[in-house]
Formats: sequence, C-alpha cells, structure tokens
Amino acid sequence: MITYENFFLYRIRFQSFCDSFFKHHLSLSVNSHSSNSPAMSTSESKLDVVDENKVEIVDRSQKAKDEEKVEKEEGGFLDKVKDFIHDIGEKIEETIGFGKPTADVSAIHIPKINLERADIVVDVLVKNPNPVPIPLIDINYLVESDGRKLVSGLIPDAGTLKAHGEETVKIPLTLIYDDIKSTYNDINPGMIIPYRIKVDLIVDVPVLGRLTLPMEKRGEIPIPKKPDVDIEKIQFQKFSLEETVAILHVRLENLNDFDLGLNDLDCEVWLSDVSIGKAEITDSIKLDKNGSGLVNVPITFRPKDFGSALWDMIRGKGTGYTIKGNVDVDTPFGAMKLPIIKEGGETRIKKDDDNDDDDE
Repeated sequence: MITYENFFLYRIRFQSFCDSFFKHHLSLSVNSHSSNSPAMSTSESKLDVVDENKVEIVDRSQKAKDEEKVEKEEGGFLDKVKDFIHDIGEKIEETIGFGKPTADVSAIHIPKINLERADIVVDVLVKNPNPVPIPLIDINYLVESDGRKLVSGLIPDAGTLKAHGEETVKIPLTLIYDDIKSTYNDINPGMIIPYRIKVDLIVDVPVLGRLTLPMEKRGEIPIPKKPDVDIEKIQFQKFSLEETVAILHVRLENLNDFDLGLNDLDCEVWLSDVSIGKAEITDSIKLDKNGSGLVNVPITFRPKDFGSALWDMIRGKGTGYTIKGNVDVDTPFGAMKLPIIKEGGETRIKKDDDNDDDDE
C-alpha cells in the first residue's frame, strides 16, 4: 500500500523510469531510420531503386522533411505522455491536500526581568495542513525599537511540525540592558520603550519546497530602575538596653515610568555603622509611577551594642544609617525583584509619644 509518506518516492522513481524509457525509445526510433537508409554516393543521391526494371527519382530533401515530421510527431507524443503523467501526479497531490503552513505570534511572555536583563519568550502558533511532518529548518528573529536593533539571532534545526496539526513553537531571547544603554544614549533606566519583534520560520514542504513564514508583533518593554529609599525616622515603641522595639519609617520613591505594586520588603539596617538586624514586611502598597510611598518596618535590636552612639540617639541627634535589601513588586510587565540601597543617610530617633505632625 502506498502511503502519503512514500508517495513522492514512488512518483520520482516512476518519473525517472518514464524518462529513461522514452529516451531509449526515441534513440531506437532514430537508429531505425538510419539503418533503413543505406549510404549513397553523390551520384546516387537523387535515385531510389525500386526494382530491376524501374528507377524512381525521389527528392531527398522532401524525404528528409517527411522523416523530420515523423520524429516531431513521435516527440510530441512522448511529451504528451510525460505531461499526462505530471498532471496525474499534481492531481493526486491536490487530492492528498498539500498546502502552505501558517504561523502567527500568539503571545509574548517575560518570565524574568530585573535591572540587568529581560528574558523574553515568543510563542508562535504554527499550523501544518499537510499529511506528512515537515522540518522546521531555521528560525530567524530580530527585536528592534524605533528602527534600531536591540537583539537578533538564529535558531537552527528547530524541530519538526507534526502532520495535520498545530503546535506552539517557543522562541527564547534575552535583552541585556547594559548593551542597549551603551549603544543608544537616549535609552535610560526607568523608561518604557516600544519594540517590534520580527520572526521568520523557514520550513521545507514537499512539492512546495522551502518556504519562509514571516510574522511580527509590537509592544512595550521597560528598562527598570531601582527605587530610591530613605529612613525618615526611627520611632521607639519599647526601649531598654537589652531589647528595643522600634518602627522604621521607610520612604520608597518609584523612579520608573510605570506603577509598582509593593508585595514584600526585606532589608538589613545599620545605625552608626552597627547592624541592628534584618527586617521584613509583607504589606502591599502601590507606588504610582514617579511617585512615592511610606512603609512602616518593625525591627528589634539591642541598644547597648551601640556604645557611645547610643547617647546621641537618645538625645535626638541625627544618626547615620545604611539600609540594603530588596523589594518584590508587581508591574504591568510582570513581577520584579528590585534592590534598594542607601548609604550615608541620616535619620532621627523619636519616642513613641512624640508628635508625628511631620508624617504624611
């Protein structure tokens, strides 16, 4: 039984056989004409002996024309036979249902984004209407912004598309922000830039040959910038030399052109170059684009570890601090983990019953 998969092999072999047969037949026909026409001298070129008593004068040029006509008729017949076989093959192929695959960008994901890079996955939905699997030879991709190339690449030997089916081909690519910022001076952290992703799938389809399926998708992507952080004041709730409970009034400023939804903050704090420990909150607040917000971070520490710096804090003098940590935020482009850091800052120490009129 001839299956879809080996139909083309049979057809090629049959076509080759027919070509060989017709060439051989034509060669025999020509040789036959040559053998039936004995060589004649110049003086005999106008004579054809019919029998002993009759001599018929024949126009040899006319005879050559007749032979040429016969050969043309034979050649025309062979051409018609070959065309007939070719037409049959095409009809069978049409019946089987070979056609051009289709492809479209169905989705774009950003599974990871931070200050250094953005990992992007492009989902391409490909439909193969053919009864046989077809190879996906190459994938070419280009990401550009306002006509300027951000990244490009080639994925060779990308797999095989199953027969009479559809599947999603995932194309991973990465934008390195330092490369982009060093190439284009007008692209800065905190911005949102437009992009266009262009993808070419190169497939090899039986009968149709090698085809290129172009597609593109437009969108926006951020160049994130870390928030600015400041400890406005430290307010004591319980004070003793052995253990003090305090609230850090931490202001976060969003320096991006998109909103940040704060889900978590973890940090370590130093006062007068002495670590008072780590702190964490899980409260959710929204930081509007280019806006700020205040979060209260509870922390427990031992004041006696500060030595002489403790008396400066108690007397309400400014206290130097350092804060380092991370914030987990939601954005229109997906979740991000952004660092926060402030060194050489100065804050105030306040008792729990102090007036907080300066708070927002």
